[in-house]
Amino acid sequence: MKFRYIAKKNINPIPKTAGVYTFLGGKEILYIGKAANLRDRVKNHFAKASYRDNLFISQVTRVGYFETQSEIDALLLESQLIKSHQPKYNVMWKDDKKYFYVAITKEKFPRVFLTHQPFLPKRFLPKRGLGMPKPRLGTSLGTSRLDTNLNFNYIGPFVEGKAIKQVLRLLRRAFPYYTAKKHPILPCPYCHIDLCPGPNPNPKEYKQNIKNLAAVLRGGRTSVLKNLKKSMAQASKEQDFEKAAVLRDQIFSLENVLSHAVRWQPSQDVPLPKPWSGYTRIEAYDISNIQGKQSTGSMVTFLKGKPAKEWYRKFKIHITGKPNDFAMMQELISRRLKHTEWPYPDLMLIDGGKGQLSSALKAISNLMELSYPHLNEIKLQKIKVVALAKRNNELFSPGKADPVLLRNLPQEVSNLLLHVRDEAHRFAVTYHRKLRKVDALKSS
Repeated sequence: MKFRYIAKKNINPIPKTAGVYTFLGGKEILYIGKAANLRDRVKNHFAKASYRDNLFISQVTRVGYFETQSEIDALLLESQLIKSHQPKYNVMWKDDKKYFYVAITKEKFPRVFLTHQPFLPKRFLPKRGLGMPKPRLGTSLGTSRLDTNLNFNYIGPFVEGKAIKQVLRLLRRAFPYYTAKKHPILPCPYCHIDLCPGPNPNPKEYKQNIKNLAAVLRGGRTSVLKNLKKSMAQASKEQDFEKAAVLRDQIFSLENVLSHAVRWQPSQDVPLPKPWSGYTRIEAYDISNIQGKQSTGSMVTFLKGKPAKEWYRKFKIHITGKPNDFAMMQELISRRLKHTEWPYPDLMLIDGGKGQLSSALKAISNLMELSYPHLNEIKLQKIKVVALAKRNNELFSPGKADPVLLRNLPQEVSNLLLHVRDEAHRFAVTYHRKLRKVDALKSS
């Protein structure tokens, strides 16, 4: 990667996107930071300089920046850059004891946890026998650690504890891991929400999950996603649909984590900017299946930015034969609209790209041509229909050739659409898993 450098007197070209920035004094890197909005964050250093900023702000000659796809990418990249460059004022402000590190044990079933310093609390240390030397601690930033005999790996440093905690919580959805040394004989509360691998996980699969998690934290998300998709395709080819389903869910969870930093859960009505402020009732739809098996559809409803679970609906897709996501989406939308007793939404959010969007529009068009009983064509024509593709979070609209990147929309809109889309996926996957379990019981 290469920073783009500009003179500190003209920082307006810096984009208002997530990324990493650096301050240079001549050729020396003085400071490295991350931001959700690069331009505003850099301006704050100069306009509202803190006492820490004043230590070096007069030395700055150039500002460098590098855009990332999400805040999480910025967080992980910041960690790598601080570790490799050890900027003078990052080190000055944060000694080893205040930085955060992700610790991973080297046990049969590795544990994962966060520590303030690159050594462990006493409860994790082995008992010192007679003649055993006191563990040696390093002092350089990013490499401090206990003697290697203690069998721990560290990933870091991370500057913001709150941010890396959120990342770990979200990554745990994709790669469930242990935090305690011993697991109860029976499933624990975390097992029931798919955040724990359970009492007896497959050692090989568990270690692979931990390997993937560590690779993502070190910035290797592209290779991890590529390998997961390759493994899913192979599992489907071998008709191991259970394994393929697990891998598919991991891929979605990982893509979801890396697309935005915070799973948004509003506690009050959302003040959306125009023209989005008119969408007070939003419905989102998603399809879940593995090679066309046990295909399910979901509909979730949000009223004024908050989930309205009394209006959630699930559908068992009737189409059989070869998997056809477009036909399944058309069936889902058609069946939903035939329920004229349900209020129409202001906005329909379709999971997918151009193909899924076309399928939804075709379903609407077909119903209007048939003059389906009790169908309110005037209200139906007023519904805004868009599709949100998981890859790169591209928003497709009718009549527009190119999609809009979600990150280029107002943050309130972007967060809301992501939250609604993810909720539809969660609801669809939950129903799909239930049907798979029922099918497995019948065949056993």
